[in-house]
Amino acid sequence: MTGSARWGERFVDAADRWVPPPSAWAFALRIWIAMMLALAAAFWLQLDSASSAAVGVAILAQPKRGQALSKAFYRFFGTLVGGIVAIALLALFAQDRVLLLVGFAVWLGLCVFAAQFLQDTRAYGAMLAGFTVAIIAIAHIDAPQTAFEAAIGRVAAIAVAIVAITFINDALASPTTWQALRPRLADAVAQVKAFAREALETGDPGPERSAALIGRIAPMRADANAIAGELDDGVNRAAGARSAIAALYVLTAASRALSAAMARVERTDRVVQEAHGIALRAVATDGSAEALARDGARLRDLIDASLRAPTCSVDAVMALQRALDVTNAATFAADGLAALGDGHAPLRDVALPTHRDFQVALRAALRVVIAFGLTASFFILAGLPQSSFALVQVAATCSLSAVTPDPRKFALGVLIGMPLAALCAGTILFAVLNGNQGFPLLAIAMAPVVFLACFLALHPPTFTVGFITLVFTPVLLAPENPQSYDPQAFLMNALLVVIAAVILFLTVRLVLPIASSRHRAFALEEARRDLAEALAGGGGDATTRTSLNADRLFQFSAWNSGNGAVRRASLHHAFALAQLEAAAARAHAQLRELRRVGGLTARIAQAREALVTGCSADLERAAQALIRAAPGEARDVRLKLARATTDLATAAQVIQRHGRFFRRLSLPSS
Repeated sequence: MTGSARWGERFVDAADRWVPPPSAWAFALRIWIAMMLALAAAFWLQLDSASSAAVGVAILAQPKRGQALSKAFYRFFGTLVGGIVAIALLALFAQDRVLLLVGFAVWLGLCVFAAQFLQDTRAYGAMLAGFTVAIIAIAHIDAPQTAFEAAIGRVAAIAVAIVAITFINDALASPTTWQALRPRLADAVAQVKAFAREALETGDPGPERSAALIGRIAPMRADANAIAGELDDGVNRAAGARSAIAALYVLTAASRALSAAMARVERTDRVVQEAHGIALRAVATDGSAEALARDGARLRDLIDASLRAPTCSVDAVMALQRALDVTNAATFAADGLAALGDGHAPLRDVALPTHRDFQVALRAALRVVIAFGLTASFFILAGLPQSSFALVQVAATCSLSAVTPDPRKFALGVLIGMPLAALCAGTILFAVLNGNQGFPLLAIAMAPVVFLACFLALHPPTFTVGFITLVFTPVLLAPENPQSYDPQAFLMNALLVVIAAVILFLTVRLVLPIASSRHRAFALEEARRDLAEALAGGGGDATTRTSLNADRLFQFSAWNSGNGAVRRASLHHAFALAQLEAAAARAHAQLRELRRVGGLTARIAQAREALVTGCSADLERAAQALIRAAPGEARDVRLKLARATTDLATAAQVIQRHGRFFRRLSLPSS
C-alpha cells in the first residue's frame, strides 16, 4: 500500500471519529431553532426572565421526542412546586435571611433525598423542585416583594420553552424513542435467548455472564418509561417494553434455575425431558406469543399430570415448574416486543422499580445541605457582591450531581464545562455582538456554541461538558432587550460559576464520600433487610421483586471491585440473596392463596413457619408435605402447589449452599 493510500485511510478514520454524523447535526439544528424560537417568544411576551426560556430549552435538549416530553412534564411540575414553596418560605422568613437560608437548605435536602428514590425524569422533577426555590427565593432575597412576579415569570418561561421544543421536535420529525428502543430490545431478547439456550444445553453460564446481560437490559428502562407520551397508543407501547424487560430478567434467572433442576432428575424421566424440550424450543426459535402460550398450556398439563401421580418427586416438580417459568418469560418477552412495535395492549403491565440505598440517599442529601450551608456562610462573611447568584449556581449544580450515576465524573465535567461556558458567553457578548443590538445577530452568534455543546452532549464521555456548556452559556450571556454590556458584572458572574464548579468538585470528594466498598456494603444491607421482609411474608409480588433485584445487581456489578476471585464470590452472594428473596416472596404469595383450601391449613402453616425460621430441613419437609397433598386437590390448586413447592425447595437449596454467608449477615436463614 502506498503512503498516499495509507494517509487517505487515516484521514477517513479521523473523519469518522471527529466529524459528527448527520443525526447529530439534525439534533443540534433542532435545539438551536427551539432555543431561538423560545427566546424570541419570551422577548415578544416581554417576560422578565426571557433568558430562562432559552435555558429551559437547553435543559430539555434530548435526542428523542419521548425523552424530551417526559422531561418537560416533570420540569414544569417541579417548577410549579418549587415556585409555591419559594413564595411560602419568603412569606414566613422574609425578615430573617438566616432562617430563610436554613429553610431552603432543609427543603433542598428533602428534594434531593426524594429524588434518590425516583426514576429518570421523575427524579429530575423532584430535584428541580428543590433548586427552583433558590432561583426564585434566594435570587430575590434582597427584594422579597418581587418573588411572586419572578415565580410567575419563571413558570411562563418554562412553558414557552416546553412549547417551543415540542413544536420543533414535531415539525422537524425528531426521532421517536420507541423506534430507537425496538432494535435494542430485539437484540437484547436475542441475546438472553442465546444465554438461556446455552444454559439448557451445556449448563449454567454463571453469575458473571448473568450480570453482563442485566447490564445490557437495565439501561433500557429509562427509554421504556419515556414512550407513553409520544403516540396515541404510546401507553401500550411503553407497557409492552416494560413487560419485555421484566421478562428478560426472569428468563435469565429461570434458565439458570432450570439448568440446575435438570441436574437433579433422572434422564429417563420422559415427562421432564419433554418439558425440557419445550423450554428449549421456546428459547431456540422466534415463536409468536400465541405459540408460546400453547406450549405453556402443555407444560401446565404435564405439571398437573405429574402431581396426580403418587410417586411424584419434588425434583421433578421443580424441573417442570422451571420449564414453565422459562416458557412464560419467553411468551411475555415476545408479546412485549410485539406490543412495542405495533401498539397493541400487551398481556400485562408491570412496574420496573429501581433500587436505592437509604444510606446513599441520606448522604447525598446531607452533602448538598452541607455544601450549600458552607458556601452561604462563606459568601455572607466575605460580603461578595452577587452572592445570591452564586448560591443559586451552587444549589443547582450540587442538586444535579446528586441524581447522576457518578457524581465525581459529573463534577469533573462541570469543572471543565463552566469555564468553557464562560468563554463562549464572553466571546459572543464582547467579540461577536460587541455592543450591537439585534436578534438575528444574536441567533447567528449562538449557533456555533449550541452545535458544539450538542455534539459534546451526544458523546457519553463528554456529556456533562456539553450539557453544562449548553445550559450555562445563555445563563451567563443573559440575553435581554436591549442587551446589556457590563464587563465587570459579566466577569463577576463568570468567576462565581467557576467557583460554584470548584465547590461542587471539592464537595463530592471531601464531604461524605462513598467508596465502592461502602456502596457494596450498603447494597448488601438493603438486600438483607428486603430478604428478611420476604422471608417473613412481606413485600410486593415476585415480578416486582425480580426487577428490583435485577436493578440492584446492575448497580452492584458497577461497584464490584477487587481481584477476579473476590468479584466472582461477591456476585455469587448477591445472586444468592436475590434468588432466595424471589423464592420466598413467590412462596408466600402462593401460600396466601392456598389458605382458603381447608385440607391444607396445617401444611400451609408448616410451610410459612419454615420460611420465617429459614431452616433448610424444615423447608424441604414442607415442600414434600405439599406434594403429598396434591393428588386429592383440584387442578388449579395443584398448579399453585407446584409453584409453592418449587419455591420452598429453591429456598432450602440456596440456604444450604450459602449458609455461611447468610450467617455472616445475621439472617433468619442462619
